Amino acid sequence: MVQAAPKPLSLQLPPQLALRVTPEQFAALAAANRELRLERTATGELIVNPPTGGNTGKRNSKIIYFLVRWIEEEGADGEAFDSSTGFKLPNGANRSPDASWVSQARWDALTPEQQDSFIPLCPDFVVELRSENDTLKDLRSKMEEYIENGAKLGWLIDPKNKRVEIYRPGEVVEVLENPSHLSGERVLPGFSLSLKRVWA
Repeated sequence: MVQAAPKPLSLQLPPQLALRVTPEQFAALAAANRELRLERTATGELIVNPPTGGNTGKRNSKIIYFLVRWIEEEGADGEAFDSSTGFKLPNGANRSPDASWVSQARWDALTPEQQDSFIPLCPDFVVELRSENDTLKDLRSKMEEYIENGAKLGWLIDPKNKRVEIYRPGEVVEVLENPSHLSGERVLPGFSLSLKRVWA
């Protein structure tokens, strides 16, 4: 008689309890839980991000669409990544921005093994899209971390309040209230994101 495999149990961690894992443990957890978006801070704290709701997923797909369309139609030099892509930042944190872009030269400098694993760099451009469960405090901390680790441009998009915070190295954060579009500036020349399509 074949014995049935035990049913997996889920463990709920209270917010005040931090679970720390090594880079090797994080890699094993991420491989075993591909349906979750796992992140790891520079101090080793594990962050479990559940799947997003429909509106967030819809908005994120539009951001990725505009980014990929810019690359394909403009012949832009670089690679776009969605929210399932993990990056190992220089400070040791493992992060998965909602959308990101890496210049072609930096991407091509990676080995095939590095391209297939957690990408060992910070993207040149990052987007964090606030979902129903995200706090602005946590998202702002992540945006600052991206800039400190080498990102050249970052957008924190808050659909609930129709507000965008723009992060640039060495500059004060710029806050835009209900903008109609965003420019990729010198980092992504020619790229424009229609926020009217994202807000919808």
